[in-house]
Amino acid sequence: MQRIRVILADDHTLVRAGVRSLLKNISWVEVVAEAGNGREAAELVEILQPNIVLMDITMSGLNGLEAAERIIKRDPHCRVIILSMHSAREYVSKALHIGVMGYLIKDAATSELEVALMAVARGQKYLSPAVSTHLVEEYKALGIENSLKVDTLTLRQREILQLIAEGRTTKEIAGILNISPKTVETHRTQLMIRLNIHDIAGLVRYALQAGMVSSEG
Repeated sequence: MQRIRVILADDHTLVRAGVRSLLKNISWVEVVAEAGNGREAAELVEILQPNIVLMDITMSGLNGLEAAERIIKRDPHCRVIILSMHSAREYVSKALHIGVMGYLIKDAATSELEVALMAVARGQKYLSPAVSTHLVEEYKALGIENSLKVDTLTLRQREILQLIAEGRTTKEIAGILNISPKTVETHRTQLMIRLNIHDIAGLVRYALQAGMVSSEG
């Protein structure tokens, strides 16, 4: 098996340590970096150009699915495997739609991780048995037409929507994205118009329903 270079992206240090420990036992895998959020993961991919990113979904700032979409668009040769506790429809559907190559549930057997990495490294899709194949195909067939309107938003609008839902202030969002507060307000207004939502509470509820943030805290 040709050696593959992997980046781990998860906001829990202990989870990353555990996955790294498992990967040390796979001779053809090299962990080249770790990221604590989606934005950091996307930046590391640009710099290090790994073969595969193992990506959690629920991360602050830029969630795993948004980061995965950004990575896949910028570097089609980098393959993303979602490693998450979430197996709900909105997560699986979104992952498949943006081109994620693998989807693993965190309570999967440790041997399944190696199987998934091997399949994806060979250009094959791998979906955890815990995610029903029948349902996955159904979600994929539904496509963007029946998905939430979030798929029609620009990457910047989705970034701002997630940060709003996380309770960030206009000033904080401006600092994180390196844009002016006025630009943040303009994007927020455009979001409200496009989604037909007219208050912050409504945007937060929408982001929760779209699976952009977790209600579990």
